[in-house]
Amino acid sequence: MGDVMLAMRKCGAGLRRCLPWSRYILRYMSAGMTGRKIPAAPLPSEEASLYVHWPYCLKRCSYCNFNKYISRDVNHAEMRACLQLETEALLRVSQVSRITSVFFGGGTPSLAPPSTIAAILETVARRADLPVDAEVTLEINPTPMGLASLEEFRLAGVNRFSIGVQSLHDEALRVFGRDHNSQDALHTIAEAQRLCPGRVSVDVIFGRPGQTVEFWEAELNELLSACDDHVSLYQLTLERGTRLFKQVEAGQLTMPGDDVTAHMYESARRILGKRGFLQYEVSNFARNGAVSSHNISYWRAGQYLGVGPGAHGRFIPHQEGAILREAWTQTLEPDVWMKEVRCRGHGTRRRIQLGHLALLEEVLAMGLRLVEGVSHQVSSARRRHGASVHFHTYTLVLFPTPAFACCFSRCLQQPLVCGPLIAQKCAFSFL
Repeated sequence: MGDVMLAMRKCGAGLRRCLPWSRYILRYMSAGMTGRKIPAAPLPSEEASLYVHWPYCLKRCSYCNFNKYISRDVNHAEMRACLQLETEALLRVSQVSRITSVFFGGGTPSLAPPSTIAAILETVARRADLPVDAEVTLEINPTPMGLASLEEFRLAGVNRFSIGVQSLHDEALRVFGRDHNSQDALHTIAEAQRLCPGRVSVDVIFGRPGQTVEFWEAELNELLSACDDHVSLYQLTLERGTRLFKQVEAGQLTMPGDDVTAHMYESARRILGKRGFLQYEVSNFARNGAVSSHNISYWRAGQYLGVGPGAHGRFIPHQEGAILREAWTQTLEPDVWMKEVRCRGHGTRRRIQLGHLALLEEVLAMGLRLVEGVSHQVSSARRRHGASVHFHTYTLVLFPTPAFACCFSRCLQQPLVCGPLIAQKCAFSFL
């Protein structure tokens, strides 16, 4: 999930840099163009997904800049109590009556006691409708410790596992600073499939230092021979300040070029397609209908609550009489966050009201990642948030980041995800 949130932030920021949104969008949001009034307030949002952030790790990977903390002296009872309190508070202020999915991310949430997972799910079920078949995902590291706890997590209410394999090459895992090896990963995949058949996802990183297309194809084929029905591919990003960034800057490691990583991505799409995987988002592939309902709710600009240190949320605080969605960000540092939760019920550090223009920007930025395109998102934005956008003769030209490029037909009905193609531009007309 951390990868999903990072991609969302980068996607939105990149598009805003490339296009003067207000110049184009506001003219189409004008009620005067159509004679129709923009609704004064959106309909109440009764559904949301829930993200719970566990901030602790045993070590920091060389490429990671997520909000995580290395601690071997975690006050589990206090953390559990505060996660429950904040869950209750956000459900209350949002007046959400139904949670459609839950995702435990981090950090390393598989370091949390299974009793903590169970307690949070019980809190959700006590204050809202949590369907018995709702997707409940737990990110796990494929270590012997994580493997030993899988069955307990399953009994606690988890019904989907997302395994941070990252690579099946032990040397690459060493460079990444991971605390598992390839055999650990394969054993964890097998056990997770036994417990949750058809509901196991694996994460794998390409574009690693020294990686070639041939090695990548062989590794991916090996992984697909062992994995379940969902795969997430992520191109390695060098984040400033990380150990890996410093190693590459110092010339100790060499990254593959853009053309090579583009070839890797296109090759992966071809191999996955032959294995029966359908691409539904830039980084996500599923077969046998194993699309992640939680992840896709983000890309469709659904409402979500973010619980835990550094978590992000997007929802309408109906209890306060609000009519527009807000972006909520929780305090980063766990100890400070827990004090704030004990003091006022939640550790929200920042709240930003999202106007119609900001909402539309997010809708378009998220929709560009989906193979289905943005028609669904724009119509949803119109219904939920009062945004009024219509077909027009003008064409918008966007220049996506090198991470991906999407080409849409004129009416946004036939999107084609092109992969991480460099200097590729996409053009489409507004709906």
